[in-house]
Amino acid sequence: MLDLKKGLELELNVESLAYGTKGVARLNGYVIFVEEALPGQRVRAQIVKKKKGYAEARSLEVLQQSPNFVEPRCRHFDDCGGCLLQNLDYPIQLASKQRQVAELLEHIGDISEPPVLPVIGSPQIFFYRNKMEFSFSRQRWLTRAEIAGNDVKLPKDFALGLHARNRYDKTLVIEDCHLQSAMSNEILGVVRAFTERHPLLPYTTFGHTGFWRFLVIREGKKTGEVMVNVVTADVPEGREAVQQLAEALLAKFPQITTIVHNLNRSKAQVAIGEEEIVLHGTGHIHERIGAFLFRISANSFFQTNTEGAEKLYAVARDFAGLTGEETVYDLYCGAGTISIFVSSQAKQVVGFEIVPQAIHDAGVNCRLNEVMNCHFVLGDLKDELAQVPILTRRWGRPDVVIIDPPRAGMHPKVVQKLIELGPQRIVYVSCNPSTFSRDVKELSMMGYGLKKAQPVDMFPHTSHIEVVGVLEK
Repeated sequence: MLDLKKGLELELNVESLAYGTKGVARLNGYVIFVEEALPGQRVRAQIVKKKKGYAEARSLEVLQQSPNFVEPRCRHFDDCGGCLLQNLDYPIQLASKQRQVAELLEHIGDISEPPVLPVIGSPQIFFYRNKMEFSFSRQRWLTRAEIAGNDVKLPKDFALGLHARNRYDKTLVIEDCHLQSAMSNEILGVVRAFTERHPLLPYTTFGHTGFWRFLVIREGKKTGEVMVNVVTADVPEGREAVQQLAEALLAKFPQITTIVHNLNRSKAQVAIGEEEIVLHGTGHIHERIGAFLFRISANSFFQTNTEGAEKLYAVARDFAGLTGEETVYDLYCGAGTISIFVSSQAKQVVGFEIVPQAIHDAGVNCRLNEVMNCHFVLGDLKDELAQVPILTRRWGRPDVVIIDPPRAGMHPKVVQKLIELGPQRIVYVSCNPSTFSRDVKELSMMGYGLKKAQPVDMFPHTSHIEVVGVLEK
């Protein structure tokens, strides 16, 4: 066996794509994960890390191109950390994601021959996002082209854009993103021009000084409504600065529906604030999923691929197998989007959520859609489910439970209480197939079998994949 020391260069044939977008190669049966490599490529690679069961490498040169290679459309592809698979034919992306879900269910979920259906692709593979979040930074990433040409035109101490590839401390200036609409790109350009020349500096985590933190653009793909959310620190002259920016935006884009200013006084680098100031409009926009209209405020969670969300929710509704007589519990219900989407086919839906604003929005969304059979409970799930007899006396025992947890999956106490609730059917909507596989294994040990799993691609050209699974007693 060849001694794979760090720094060693070798030629490899890339066979497949691992979860997380690294290429998979084998040398005498030994697995090597190759960064920035595609299935079907032969590459010259350098070992960067050696582990007991595998090694990691980076591609130095493509010796033979993959037959599934496509020219990336975005000018920022070589430097951006966003669409890492934009150079891989989309049907191959989908096939790779299906295989990854199956492999995770085999290795983590201990399911031989898992019932994974072919991936449902996104209706749009470019310009599909209804929300983009851009970061301000004083550490601008110099592009490969700038370094090669020794031609740095932009200031090095200002950037508004996305994280550079594999670098969370550097921000790449984005001029034209293929995930958002043309108008959103134009708004980004106006904000960048205004803030770049403004005396207030971007916020920095080194010393926690500065002002500009995030720009969040949201748009209703079905309604045409647009929100601009500027997230900043709190400094004496800051509110006036954002007001001037809002005026500049409205002069150029009078069709903007609302502009809000979120003040984030914490050290946490998150695009939400403790105080929100509405500078124009109502402070929210609307979006339509299927037959239903939803209100979206600046800090609301909402699926970022509108047309993809319709596909995702339709699968969850179909898997629930509702006849109109069932009581449905919707755990981690957020602003009630899934609850409302399935409500017409259920007797009643009871949603549980820990975020007060989300519960408020869920109530608003019910009123918007004249839905009368949804009820929402505010609280931590592991606490709210602690007293199952009390819950079932109030709402009845659920026939179906829908789960849509965060990336970390379900808390172990929630799994135990879910078993105590004893629904006939569980529909699990997951944004992380790894934790989905872990939780499926736990549920299978408690008497629930995975009948089928449907991957839904909400994020073309990225490593992410949503999965909807149905488990029955």
